[in-house]
Amino acid sequence: MTKSIQELKIFANQVRTDILKMVHNAKSGHIGGSMSSADILAVLYNNIMNISPKWKNDPDFEKRDRFVLSKGHASPALYATLANMGFFDRDELLTFRKINSRLQGHPSIKTGLEGIETSTGSLGQGLSVAVGIAMGLKMDKNDAKVYVLTGDGEMQEGSIWEALMNASQRKLDNIILIVDKNNLQIDGCVSSIKSIDPLDKKLEAFGFKTVTINGHDYKEIEDALNKGRVSNVPFAIIANTVKGKGVSFMENNAGWHGKAPNDEDFMKALEELENV
Repeated sequence: MTKSIQELKIFANQVRTDILKMVHNAKSGHIGGSMSSADILAVLYNNIMNISPKWKNDPDFEKRDRFVLSKGHASPALYATLANMGFFDRDELLTFRKINSRLQGHPSIKTGLEGIETSTGSLGQGLSVAVGIAMGLKMDKNDAKVYVLTGDGEMQEGSIWEALMNASQRKLDNIILIVDKNNLQIDGCVSSIKSIDPLDKKLEAFGFKTVTINGHDYKEIEDALNKGRVSNVPFAIIANTVKGKGVSFMENNAGWHGKAPNDEDFMKALEELENV
């Protein structure tokens, strides 16, 4: 059953709270880009993807939609989303980045964590993997969709554009690319380091039907994802987001790309999230 906008807000806020607790507890992790993608993941997992934590031993398992977190450093957002969807116990979230934990700094298929389709983390590689998965589904005559989330800094990688060309060449109408465009990367502003704009025109030139949305507006997110599901060509969503979304002093601050909050900052951020 799909969630209302209010229910999605509550879900995303819980994901952000979990992200904060995970990174603070581990004393390391990427908080800014995880926070910016929480609303996208909330809509995708609750209202769009054909997926269920109960499917692991079910004949319908092969019909599931696939999700690839190409920006693998945003793993706290994915882990928190999966836990809140019931894929594994939420208590496990606080093992994030601990030795022998299934919740490593970047998603790893080798840990056996439910809901992880493939290992990611080397930026620029996830989209290529997603294209391969989409090709395989086509060969198997499987109607499942493949969703892949990249960062905007990641769009500077050459391998991204090779993957885009391949998706277009192979007419992969079963792949939906989502760009978390928060305009910041570890070294500062994306536009100052290596501008990717005009991103919409570039993606269209590579054969993708492209829409640009507010990545924190639940209706816009859902409408765009639904358009992607019925597109007859590869589909891309440019989601304009705010790095560190949800915590005032983290928002639009590149310093929070990969920094864990100290105890004081943790309490201030937790208070903001709890008062939403």
